[in-house]
Amino acid sequence: MRRWFLVALLVQGALVAIFPLADSWIRKSAEGRLYWRIDEVPERPVALVLGTAAKVADGRDNLFFKFRVRAAAELYHAGKVRHVLVSGDNGHEGYDEATDMRNALTELGVPESAIVLDHAGFRTLDSVVRCKRVFGQPSVTIVSQRFHNERALYIARHEGMDAVAYCARDVAVSASPATYIREYFARIMALVDVHLLHRTPRFLGERVRIG
Repeated sequence: MRRWFLVALLVQGALVAIFPLADSWIRKSAEGRLYWRIDEVPERPVALVLGTAAKVADGRDNLFFKFRVRAAAELYHAGKVRHVLVSGDNGHEGYDEATDMRNALTELGVPESAIVLDHAGFRTLDSVVRCKRVFGQPSVTIVSQRFHNERALYIARHEGMDAVAYCARDVAVSASPATYIREYFARIMALVDVHLLHRTPRFLGERVRIG
């Protein structure tokens, strides 16, 4: 037991030491490519909206979802993108992030003909890499909250994409502390996935033409 306790302490210490480095690399990679004002966002053919659940565990609306969809609709209506690629998890019955995002976008006036669904966006890496390799979009505007956009841009840069990001309204840490705690580990895993494991999406498949 003592040995395992020491191992756990060493692992925890390593994570604490690695996180500032991972955080710095990911933040620096996103410099100059994050946008908050709709009039400043450069035009791109497609917006890639990163998935999340429409509802939280107790049935309330998920503010991360709500604000991302709203930001994507703003891009479309401002003429900054012509199509919206919604990419999310559809890993089990009754849970379909991409379809939920499409339905929310149509309620905000985005025509269904302008929306493309990616049901295999199980992770951020899957969504970003599939955007280029499956949907043929090396130049894209990513849509999520800032912390998520920074990590997605890091992956996109490693994939050789010309990506920028439009930052949806942030959600207070107190409203969803677990999300921000997960980001602590997600930033480390992004570096591991990209540089050590050379991980690829769970599914790729045939190319899909947009537009």
